[in-house]
Amino acid sequence: MTGAQAADLPEGGAPRTPDRLRRRASRLLSQLTVRSDRLINEGLARVDARKWHYAVLASLQDLGPGSQAELSERTGIYRSDMVGVLNELAERALVERAPDPGDRRRNIITISARGRRHLRRLDTVLDGLHDELLAPLSPAERDQLVELLIRLLDHHTGTADPA
Repeated sequence: MTGAQAADLPEGGAPRTPDRLRRRASRLLSQLTVRSDRLINEGLARVDARKWHYAVLASLQDLGPGSQAELSERTGIYRSDMVGVLNELAERALVERAPDPGDRRRNIITISARGRRHLRRLDTVLDGLHDELLAPLSPAERDQLVELLIRLLDHHTGTADPA
């Protein structure tokens, strides 16, 4: 390594990121997604849960019972994966399945009392993980970041409210 190359390294020895890369929102979002996913997945694994468990339980709690297809639409979990997620949740008595009175070929999924307790625990775990993820930001900056991310996602998924 030449003296000029060594001078371009910060104290830790890792190469600096070119400013044109560091200022690309798409790259920043991608890199943060990798770190966020790792943090959340590892944190939930410590309490024997997965992101999909949380998504389904939150959907059932906030939007009410639904069919497997409805839950897939609400959460963005592929229908083929939803079966496994629901099986895991049912084995833990966190959800209940009952035949749909309007269509006996499908089941309606409902969150159980145990599932509501588990969801509250997961909310607490995720609150701590999000505090860790967003540590450098003030509460106002965190709120602003979330609002901006919602606006971007709504725009790109076509779910934005017409203003």
